[in-house]
Amino acid sequence: MTILLDKPVHTAAHPDSRTAATAARRARLARMSFYVPAVLYLVIFFGYPIVANLVMSFQDYTVTSFYNGGAPFTGLANYSAILTDELFSTTLWNTAVFTIASLILQFAIGLGLALFFRRRFPLGATLRALLLLPWLLPLLVSGTVFRWLLDQDYGVVNQVLLNLHLISDPVPWLVSPDHAMTAIVVANVWIGIPFNMVILYGGLQSIPPQLYEAASLDGAGAWQKFRHVTWPLLRPTSSVVVMLGLIYTIKAFDVVMVLTQGGPANSTQLLSTWSYALSFTNLQFGQGAAVSNVLIVFAMLFALVYLRAVRAEQSER
Repeated sequence: MTILLDKPVHTAAHPDSRTAATAARRARLARMSFYVPAVLYLVIFFGYPIVANLVMSFQDYTVTSFYNGGAPFTGLANYSAILTDELFSTTLWNTAVFTIASLILQFAIGLGLALFFRRRFPLGATLRALLLLPWLLPLLVSGTVFRWLLDQDYGVVNQVLLNLHLISDPVPWLVSPDHAMTAIVVANVWIGIPFNMVILYGGLQSIPPQLYEAASLDGAGAWQKFRHVTWPLLRPTSSVVVMLGLIYTIKAFDVVMVLTQGGPANSTQLLSTWSYALSFTNLQFGQGAAVSNVLIVFAMLFALVYLRAVRAEQSER
């Protein structure tokens, strides 16, 4: 009797399936290769400076450290030094006042202009384009212009106010602790208005006009339309505008340095300008790095609190 045993049959993979798998892998690698330049850019120009700054904040980094590379590890000594410095509370308060005042005024004026330009009128597009000029100019140029405008003796603002008999003596906008903060806020608001206007104008354009027509049929006035139609639908765009404005404003540096350099009497000293002064005036690079890290933490906290509030409001709806 002959007994036949089943033997496993080995079948080779079909050539077409191997070719398809290889082509899929190559396509996946090709797609991933497009991410490489962006990742390298972020690592080199963002990741490395942040890590290096964090490491420097824990070191006694001086001028000699640039030559011999030696920077003793000091732990939290730099953070302790800046947190116990009496200037820390002043700069923190100035940064909060400058940021909040700038955000409120920039958003309010930008929203008003966006609503204004939503109506069609002759040369409306041209005027809207001209209002972008403050945003397009380099910050050093804008700061220099405001330094000339607000000069106590030869500034245009004081000359106009004197000619209108609104003041009897020139106002020391940039050299008085009572007026310097107002001056830098006004300059920063002027620079930030176009950005708010453009983004909010784009958000307004996305609102269907049929909603306003329906509101008009229901007897809604201008305020009711804004409150119940415009504002709810514009809220997502407003969140983006406020968030980007917060990130930009809390780290403002150029305009303040050109106008007041943190003075007079530290009345306009912000965390950003104090970090610069510690690093490049006092040559205390470790403490300057510590202040900049504190600034990053505050910016992240403000952003997280705002995003949390927005999400909570959206969930309630």
